[in-house]
Amino acid sequence: MGGESRYTDLYGHPRLRRRHFPFVITEKLAGLWLRHMIESFRYCGIGEQELAEVVAIFGPMAKHMVNANDNVPREPLADTWLD
Repeated sequence: MGGESRYTDLYGHPRLRRRHFPFVITEKLAGLWLRHMIESFRYCGIGEQELAEVVAIFGPMAKHMVNANDNVPREPLADTWLD
């Protein structure tokens, strides 16, 4: 999301979408997740300008995570836990 690459440098690509394949994510659920994230940031006192930046990143990410109609493997990845 534009930050430092420390996580990827240590563990490799996070495979965020793949890690969510066990969960059936619809457009409605992605929208609810985004709404709750926005409300959480507001609750924590994040300003509207910063919130707009977060939404600009999280909005497309939420849409990218939708997998309800995709033929994807639904079993969890074997390497779920990071050392």
